[in-house]
Amino acid sequence: MVGPVDYERRDARKMTSANGPKGTSAIVGVGTTPFGKLPGYSADDLGSWALYEALSDAALTVKDIDGLIVNRVSSYEAVAANLGIQPSWMAQLPSEGRMSGTSIEMAAMAISTGLCRRVALVYGNNGRSAGATYGGVVGEAYGTSADLTAPYGFTSPGAFYSMMYQRHKYLYGTTDDQLATVAMTFRHNASLNENAVMRRPLSLDEYHNSRYIVEPLHVMDYCLINDGGVALIMCAADEAADYPNPPAYVLGYGQQGQLINSDFPPGDNWCDATRAVGERTYRMADVKRADVDALMVYDNFSPNVLFALEGLGFCEQGEGGDYIQGGRIGIGGELPLNTSGGHLSESYMQGWGLTVEAVRQIRRTCGARQLERTSIIQYVCPSPVVSSIIYGSDY
Repeated sequence: MVGPVDYERRDARKMTSANGPKGTSAIVGVGTTPFGKLPGYSADDLGSWALYEALSDAALTVKDIDGLIVNRVSSYEAVAANLGIQPSWMAQLPSEGRMSGTSIEMAAMAISTGLCRRVALVYGNNGRSAGATYGGVVGEAYGTSADLTAPYGFTSPGAFYSMMYQRHKYLYGTTDDQLATVAMTFRHNASLNENAVMRRPLSLDEYHNSRYIVEPLHVMDYCLINDGGVALIMCAADEAADYPNPPAYVLGYGQQGQLINSDFPPGDNWCDATRAVGERTYRMADVKRADVDALMVYDNFSPNVLFALEGLGFCEQGEGGDYIQGGRIGIGGELPLNTSGGHLSESYMQGWGLTVEAVRQIRRTCGARQLERTSIIQYVCPSPVVSSIIYGSDY
């Protein structure tokens, strides 16, 4: 349980954050299950398992929770009833991975407006055991005219990303050797992460010799569909310092939809929307892009890393392939990315695991993959709904 509160210190912190949404909430508990094939567990089971881990991490019980957001589980009603949570505010979001950032932003807004003070965010996914493929039928394809694109083989997100990358190669000269840097770097990071599914280092030859799923994307460019659960505990910033572990403050966030004519592939790879979200996020957090110590990118497919870097302005559009060379995005590099191994090598937890990694980096509990500088870490998801969050060690 949380110890006695220093009310004088709490009130001083509250005054600091009362001028706006910056720093009004923080993540104080994180929990994950193992990742991989976990037969016999439902999505609700995995989400509940992760939540108990997060509650233990924050030294809380379900009775301390007054807000609830669930994602990819059966319902908020089932989770609340099974765990004994009686929330004063709750929400359930669609299962798309773009909703992970949206969930955290919603929780931050609920806390900042006084709707609740401690929110449990619960995610469970038994996709591997259930045989989820995220494609293969028209209804699972991205875009609003899947009935028109499906006859040409566009029945999965990977097909669209393959075309986006092919166009990137044609317009800017991006090479497959350059793109391989993403998969190889993230696999190296995963080799330092005991909970990662794919930990064996990946060579350039192995990358090129791996089978194509949709050419020019190899199997190594695809995220890992697995079973697992992730949970977060968010609270009001004025009590965040009173928990057992260092908090990760939510300093800024933003969202931008690109939903009109959103059929894949988008001509600018969501660059305009990502740029707009990045600028708003930096402005809210009162930081500059150069202040970012590490970036957690939604890597459902490896080209999305290039699109994120270009959209946020770390490099010009078309220069992503060059930018990631020379160790720049590795641990110890100028801008480390996805230090857990990300979706490509840790597990595809649809953005949730990337936030857990950001929190653990800020706490400095990542062992061999711990970064030297972790004051400001950004999460970004380029997609039809772009989201960006800035986490900080202080506010």
